Amino acid sequence: MFGQIRKYAARLRTSTHAQPASTRAGRTHNLFEAAATYVVARAEDDQDRIEEAAAWVSPEALSFGVSELACRAVVALARERDTSPAAVARELLGLPTG
Repeated sequence: MFGQIRKYAARLRTSTHAQPASTRAGRTHNLFEAAATYVVARAEDDQDRIEEAAAWVSPEALSFGVSELACRAVVALARERDTSPAAVARELLGLPTG
């Protein structure tokens, strides 16, 4: 996933239409809003929205936000399932749990 972030960030840096977040549509986006939008767009395979969300913040900030979202999601699922975060993470990635 982080390779995809780097790829989009590289494309945006070379794009002539990339603008700072503060000037785009008159509002700024925080890194958690960008991360949530990015992850949902990835889940829905919405390439335009992926690129839009990736442009809202720096690649480093987006990476941090996606990581934080993943951590929170794993913890929430672990609580819901009454299991360990490690077991949930391994299950989500299709890894053996033992």
